[in-house]
Amino acid sequence: MKQYVKNYLSLTKKEWNGMVVMLLLIAMVLAAPYALQWLHKDTTINAAEFNAALAQLNKANSGLATDGKSRPKKQLFKFNPNSLPVVKWLQLGLSDKQIAIIKNYEAKGGRFYKPTDLKKIYGISPADYKALQPFVDIPDAPVAKPIIELNKADSAALTALDGIGAAFAKRILYYRERLGGFINKEQLKEVYGLDDVKYREISGQLKVNPALIRKIDINAISFDKLRLMPYLNYKQVNAIIEYRNQHGKYASIDDLANVAILDANILRKIGPYLVFK
Repeated sequence: MKQYVKNYLSLTKKEWNGMVVMLLLIAMVLAAPYALQWLHKDTTINAAEFNAALAQLNKANSGLATDGKSRPKKQLFKFNPNSLPVVKWLQLGLSDKQIAIIKNYEAKGGRFYKPTDLKKIYGISPADYKALQPFVDIPDAPVAKPIIELNKADSAALTALDGIGAAFAKRILYYRERLGGFINKEQLKEVYGLDDVKYREISGQLKVNPALIRKIDINAISFDKLRLMPYLNYKQVNAIIEYRNQHGKYASIDDLANVAILDANILRKIGPYLVFK
């Protein structure tokens, strides 16, 4: 048995040499990464030099407009914002997007009458306005303000009014759509948030053509559409429709007076908007 084990574990010279070569190869493979690391040392990045180069690149890029052309060096100066050339707005430090909004405002008839009007422009932040305000120089000579037709004005025209911003313009347009148009300027006081003070501030810049209102055919209109009329509540609209279903078409405003829950004040308000076909 002992002799058998000895014969089994014994190696020939050729086998021994092969094993030695194999061990040497394994040792070389294991040592190779360390040898390569020693021969090729990584270059250490100098953080200060990297940051300086990045800052220089950012500075160079800041001098370019979005079209790739050279942007004027920022410099604050006295300026009149009305029809100010694009290059001057760039010089004041405004972005291309901000300038585009201003030019669009001007294209729709908007003007700057006082420095605070600049705050109305969407995209002009409080910080931007604070920096620009001391340099706004609008001539004191009175500028004739345009008279706006209330039943035709869009949002841009309404925001050109003194004291009317985007929120008020949106409310006015929404109320006009529900109403069908304005019969007179005083109806603006019915717009949420527009009080007597605000009305007196803008009324001189407005005119109203009652012929532009949208009429309601009271004998054909549906409940859902009549419900939009701000002068009528749910019960009153329902009563008008039910009375029409029971008694037939209305011939005049006098027939509507037969609807019990419609008083003289309501009839006076809705009368100009009705047609009887």
